[in-house]
Amino acid sequence: MELVDLYDENRLPLGRTAQRFSKREKGVWRLIAHLCVFDSRGRLLLQQRSSEKRIWPGKWDVSAAGGVSAGETTRTAAARELQEELGLAAEPQELRSVCTVTFNYAFDDYFILKRDVDLRTLHLQKEEVSAVRWATRQQVLDLIRRDAFVPYSENFLAYLFDMARTMEFQSK
Repeated sequence: MELVDLYDENRLPLGRTAQRFSKREKGVWRLIAHLCVFDSRGRLLLQQRSSEKRIWPGKWDVSAAGGVSAGETTRTAAARELQEELGLAAEPQELRSVCTVTFNYAFDDYFILKRDVDLRTLHLQKEEVSAVRWATRQQVLDLIRRDAFVPYSENFLAYLFDMARTMEFQSK
């Protein structure tokens, strides 16, 4: 049973937890972490969600994402999700926070990691991820227009590419 911390609309802790997939109370918020890995060529590492996923099965998505467990920070959760879903290790302090988006009673925190990754070295969590690939900004926008991507707005994905372009590249 995975527990999550609960927050009010101002992101103030309510001092209580709930089961991760329990019915959401109106006005009660949760935390979600998203991590976008960009390479030295400016491409975004995408994952294709497993066909077994409850939400958006088979759609392409950013590199890693997931719910934040009780007592965990979104930065730590983003690094954990990257390790669990793709088998790629990153220290939480390597992740740059770029924005928070509110969606469906959740605070969705987005982080960027700039790193060249050989896709052949990744270990995909088959319950979560069916495939990975590198994609340019235009390729991601094309996937959105073809309804093959989790329903992000084109402008938001373009923003993530713009933010990544302003960051220094980290070799690892």
